[in-house]
Amino acid sequence: MKSAVGSVKNNTLSIVLSDFKEITKAKLAVSVVFSSIAGYFLGAYQVDLVSLLLLMFGGYCMVGASNAYNQIIEKDLDALMKRTRNRPIPSGRMSVRTALIIAVTLTVLGVLALLALSPKTAMFGAISIFLYTSVYTPLKTKSPLAVFVGAFPGAIPFMLGWVAATDDFGIEPGTLFMIQFFWQFPHFWALGWMLDEDYKQAGFKMLPTGNKDKGTALQIILYTIWMIVISIVPVFGFTGRLHLSIPAAVIVLLSGLVMLFFAFKLYENRDNASARKLMLASVTYISLIQVVYVLDKFIS
Repeated sequence: MKSAVGSVKNNTLSIVLSDFKEITKAKLAVSVVFSSIAGYFLGAYQVDLVSLLLLMFGGYCMVGASNAYNQIIEKDLDALMKRTRNRPIPSGRMSVRTALIIAVTLTVLGVLALLALSPKTAMFGAISIFLYTSVYTPLKTKSPLAVFVGAFPGAIPFMLGWVAATDDFGIEPGTLFMIQFFWQFPHFWALGWMLDEDYKQAGFKMLPTGNKDKGTALQIILYTIWMIVISIVPVFGFTGRLHLSIPAAVIVLLSGLVMLFFAFKLYENRDNASARKLMLASVTYISLIQVVYVLDKFIS
């Protein structure tokens, strides 16, 4: 009997943990925290473990809160799409009240953790939540400009790490912001291309032309080119303490050209398989260049 009760408790705990991870989009949150850590290492004169832990905790809380608010707002729309109908709220496993408690708690904890680093860090974290939940989320059913608006909170994490390390906002974190800002367009439009039919079930307008056509593919190519240009700008010495050595810049450039190749393949084929390859290439690109930037700082 005790064994059965213990098994039920463990099973329940597992479901609760799984739903928490899903309501906060744990994988996405971890990738965002990774960007913040990279920014922190780039900005820091010396690494402070407590500050780094506060950034990681606060960053996860802020992203998790944004995702929880998003799923509360879009609960009825999530129920219409195959990929989201089994999320905690539309599936009925979690009430809106519980999700709201999680979102508010994470918001408070996240702001406090980032405030312990600096007021600027907390301000940018709060701005990201506001833009994501109050502007980007409702705009998704109104206009393709939602992706443009969503690129602002999405570009904050890389920059946030630098601000957390230095308590300063200048050309260096501004450059990190621009890199991740331009990266998001090919990344999310590739994802939007793959999920276009599902998105349309919920009325989401994610592609710039509204269709999986040459116009959308051409814009993906153009934004990818801008992303590459911004990513190698630090090699020219115009960006303060943020700089790249020539070997590192070559690696960043080649990585960007690989991504651009897949963007052209999408323009040529205009199919989901090409969009998926581009999306995966974009994920690899942003992680790789962040590692390259950090290693280059400490090696060169």
